[in-house]
Amino acid sequence: MVLEAVGVAFWTMLPAYVPNNAAVLFGGGPPIDGGRTLGGRRLLGDGKTWRGTFVGTGAGALLALALDILQPTVVTTSGLALPTFPPLVALSLSAGAMLGDIAASFAKRRTGRERGAAFPVVDQLDFVAGALVLTLLVRPGWFLETFTPVVLAVVVVMTPLLHVGTNAGAYLLGLKDEPY
Repeated sequence: MVLEAVGVAFWTMLPAYVPNNAAVLFGGGPPIDGGRTLGGRRLLGDGKTWRGTFVGTGAGALLALALDILQPTVVTTSGLALPTFPPLVALSLSAGAMLGDIAASFAKRRTGRERGAAFPVVDQLDFVAGALVLTLLVRPGWFLETFTPVVLAVVVVMTPLLHVGTNAGAYLLGLKDEPY
């Protein structure tokens, strides 16, 4: 039961895990906030760009479509009951991840944190919250069927571990300025 929940959680969250990484690799360009400020602080900062947001969203949605193609084979070989991703879900998981990250940047700026400053718990779960909330809003039936309480618990525990590991790896590869 636990191994299946881990498999379902990882599979289902992959389209939400990929967007921020794609945005780091292929982002850049004009910032979303256009340099605007609120209360003397940037709205979001230079790290949140239009290109990164669109590339990240597209990468996550394309991954969901690829997973749909692989799903029958993976289900047969693994025995796991893995979901497919309806088009709106593919988009909501990836766009929601980006929106959650953008919202966290806004919160960071409001609390006086600069770009790259640690914001424990928020840094690890902002994109998860965005992906889950947007998906619940656009496809509640799919969401409730897929994200059982056990799967949600696994997502909340597994994600920070994966987040810290991938960020440390990106830092070691010179892709990020900080290891968190």
